[in-house]
Amino acid sequence: MHPLDTNLLLRAYAAGIFPMADSRRARDVYWVEPAMRGILPLDGFHLSRSLAKVIRSDRFTVTADRAFARVIAACAETRIGAQGTWINPQIEQACNELFSRGHAHSVECWQDDRLVGGLYGVSLGGAFFGESMFSRARDASKVALAHLVARLRVGRYRLLDCQFLTDHLASLGAIEVPRDTYVGLLGEALGDGAGVGTGAEFGALDRFAAAVPDDIEAEETRTVSGPISGRVIVQLLGQTS
Repeated sequence: MHPLDTNLLLRAYAAGIFPMADSRRARDVYWVEPAMRGILPLDGFHLSRSLAKVIRSDRFTVTADRAFARVIAACAETRIGAQGTWINPQIEQACNELFSRGHAHSVECWQDDRLVGGLYGVSLGGAFFGESMFSRARDASKVALAHLVARLRVGRYRLLDCQFLTDHLASLGAIEVPRDTYVGLLGEALGDGAGVGTGAEFGALDRFAAAVPDDIEAEETRTVSGPISGRVIVQLLGQTS
């Protein structure tokens, strides 16, 4: 089993292609370019009243980039259908390397210092390629996704790629677009095509939340690297339906 070259991986994402494996134990990966692509428009996230209530309650402490390796490992342990996971050790190792290079990020949900949900993805220019999520507590993955969308909005991202549309993602506002449409959206998100110069920044939400007035933060004191208040996330995501 050969390591997955991370430079090749970034070029693949920039071309709209991503790797998968047949199972956790698979020794090789194959490259996928779906005819219909799942995306979640950043202005189209469906924030229901019930989800907004959960987020505002701060039932989960939500952080970013605090436990990337643990998140991807948990995703790799999550079974998807009869075939199990598509994340083999090559993909896991490559994504951990991308994280060390600043090209991959995670969102984590905690309860009593236990990691109970989260997601991870690859970041390139103004595009975020959502890879996988997991949940060990009710609503944890939904809350993680809501935090991600708010973070990408503040960070001036243009595209949230979901790869494939599922009922779960559709209920949160994800849609399918044809390959040609996706390629156009990806090109706009990448700007000059090299994945740089778009002004997108994953960490912009941390500075934004630190500057939010105390009346919105419910007089919560936090550091820039600390968890983001759910009240701020709900405000950023706008009106509920």
